Amino acid sequence: MMEGVDPQLLEDFILDGLHEDVQDGDHTSLACIPEDRTSKARLLVKDTGVLAGVDLAQMIFKHLDPEAQFEMMIEDGSDVKFGDEAFYVTCKSRALLMGERLVLNAMQRMSGIATMSSRFMMEVEGTDVTILDTRKTTPLLRFIEKWAVRIGGCTNYRDGLYDWIMIKDNHIDAAGSITDAITRVHKYLRETQKGLNITVEVRNLVELHEVLDIGGVTRIMLDNFELPILAEAVQTIGDKFESEASGGINLHTVRKIANTGVGFISVGALTHSAGSLDLSLKVVKE
Repeated sequence: MMEGVDPQLLEDFILDGLHEDVQDGDHTSLACIPEDRTSKARLLVKDTGVLAGVDLAQMIFKHLDPEAQFEMMIEDGSDVKFGDEAFYVTCKSRALLMGERLVLNAMQRMSGIATMSSRFMMEVEGTDVTILDTRKTTPLLRFIEKWAVRIGGCTNYRDGLYDWIMIKDNHIDAAGSITDAITRVHKYLRETQKGLNITVEVRNLVELHEVLDIGGVTRIMLDNFELPILAEAVQTIGDKFESEASGGINLHTVRKIANTGVGFISVGALTHSAGSLDLSLKVVKE
């Protein structure tokens, strides 16, 4: 589950998350808990969904206490229900309490996204479509949220503006036309020698045919197409380019969209509409 996670981003996230919460010290723990005290705690699941962030939790506790012992019962990507115990951690008591909130906040958010992603995958089971995420993520938490998307079974699209050319409606309107935008992109990529994929968004069949005439793209994004028009557009594209549906897609509509034969469906709801999975970390009294 760690595949594709940038170690530097992960280290920065842990450091920044702890700094946000701790600043010059966890004064409650410093005041009332002896420095050498060790505690054991368990992660309790209080909801139904898909668990995510167990690997991250282990890293956070190991960062705070290199001698921390971690006993995992449930792995990332597993279905969970109320009452399940995901892991036990034994470490310095101060380290446990210092990392508790960062672990829970991250795991609850990641598990919510993984649960949403899993639900979308279940809706399109048996089709060949690929469900993609988007850039509609929490600022500075994109890699964490995209990690959760993968844990839930969906696929990451571009990481940002730097790794994929995506010509959307605002680019087209600012450039003057689809043809102008694509032509300028080709010129830019030649001059910069960047081997980036190109997606172009179209809003209707007229724009679709304009893209088909000029060519030179990787994927055509069909934005907010009604189902009959979407099916026609997918058939028109055929195997000339990859096809993608986007725009307000939810759990009630995704199956019908997948049945048009479109290759990809990008879903902002994977991240922007995902809730949190209720979890708690409780010290085991021994």
